[in-house]
Amino acid sequence: MRILLIGGNGFIGRFAVSALTQQGHALAVFHRGTAAVPAGVEEIRGNHNQLSSSAQEMKRFVPDVVIDLVISSGAQAEELMNIFRGATQRVVMLSSIDVYRGVGIFHGTEGGPLQDVPLTEESELRRCLHPYPADSLQFLRKTFAWVTDDYDKIPAERAVMNDLELPGTVLRLPMVYGPGDPLRRFYPVVKRIADGRRHIIFPETLAAWRSPRGYVENVAAAIALAATDDRAARRVYNVCEEPSFSELEWARRIAAAMRWDGEFVVLPTERTPRHLLKPGNAAQHWTASSTRIRQELGYEESVTIEESIRRTIRWERENPAAAALLAQFDYAAEDAAVAGHPM
Repeated sequence: MRILLIGGNGFIGRFAVSALTQQGHALAVFHRGTAAVPAGVEEIRGNHNQLSSSAQEMKRFVPDVVIDLVISSGAQAEELMNIFRGATQRVVMLSSIDVYRGVGIFHGTEGGPLQDVPLTEESELRRCLHPYPADSLQFLRKTFAWVTDDYDKIPAERAVMNDLELPGTVLRLPMVYGPGDPLRRFYPVVKRIADGRRHIIFPETLAAWRSPRGYVENVAAAIALAATDDRAARRVYNVCEEPSFSELEWARRIAAAMRWDGEFVVLPTERTPRHLLKPGNAAQHWTASSTRIRQELGYEESVTIEESIRRTIRWERENPAAAALLAQFDYAAEDAAVAGHPM
């Protein structure tokens, strides 16, 4: 197949390119040109915010499938469909678990009772658009250059899935971790263990909170599978590991892989150092089900959870984080909190 990946040179995209290359497909990557594409992959440079200006060059590749890894808004999705209607057989877009109403309840943008978990593809979507508070959106924009001020995957999904002429496929991704993770999800635990800390603190609400995760190579394999299987046309799929672990369980797995013999200390919120507190209603879990993609397309992870954790730890230790992330570490405050906690 001939497959065009839009935004295919980033954290997830480079693994998707690798997976599709190994399957023997002819690939082109549309990107901003900030990094080189792999040998044998055609390169098209441009800006997703001005996608129409590169329309003819992309269509000259004559893709059988177009995968957009960086759609941020409904307007971008409409532009994408307008460009490729009649020029490709299918569009695959990467969405997010953040489309579900449970995420809005967590962030406080939605009212009503807690949503049942696990979240399935039939779970209720958010009623309020734009899921993130302004400060969170600002952080996302600094981390992911493709995120726009009007970011929301819900209108983007509607544009892709409701097109009568061009079939679409939507993949709702979890929190993706692994080598190259720009959010450094393992970093707080890995650094504390590497620094020789004997105690690691979790506020009791965060310790119990569960959210879906996926190792980047496995997520990339799911993308490749959905893009090359015609059964995925006009279907929506959650992609995530199962079972879903709590934040404390994740930390314990990281600690076990690093052979740490220290102690995790779970504290009431009022006794937890301020820098360790996270906003949100942690009573609303984000646990999701990936049963549909497993049953319909036969998806399964090729990299085990144990190996995924080992690879991510190794990358974290070999790639020191930027100084801005050091604000989440205040060992003096953590020591004082542990000293005041009966062991």
